[in-house]
Amino acid sequence: MKANRLVALGMALFAFAGAAHAQGIAWDGLSEAQQRLLAPHETRWTELDPLRQQQIARGAERWLEMNGRDRGAAQDRFAIWRGMSDEQRANARQRYEEFRRLSPAERTRLIDVYRRYRMMPLERRLALRERFRELTPEQRQTLRDRRLRQPLPR
Repeated sequence: MKANRLVALGMALFAFAGAAHAQGIAWDGLSEAQQRLLAPHETRWTELDPLRQQQIARGAERWLEMNGRDRGAAQDRFAIWRGMSDEQRANARQRYEEFRRLSPAERTRLIDVYRRYRMMPLERRLALRERFRELTPEQRQTLRDRRLRQPLPR
């Protein structure tokens, strides 16, 4: 009997959570700062998919928390994104999803490798890029696999 009540309560909570999720975020549910930032979109806010409303509200909140340097970097990344073709955007989304599927340790390792690469002098980066381009696809994969198994030098 008690188990049935718990199951019923769980189902009710799950249904309520689904209904709340489906409703999205009302314009009045946004903070004043979010409303000011998103003001150009107010007239079509209710037309947006509820999931999209949540994504935009979350993005607006992140934007409001950024300092000037971070905002500038975000604007630069967005300008690059707008300049991409649909195919390039699809590839970027796919790579991002692959990155998200990595374990936290693998993601941290990859970020560290990228940071070390960016710290290299331009000439060294260009030389590495050229060497990589000269490899066959099999050699590239072997190199990637080997790099993933090696500990990072400190």
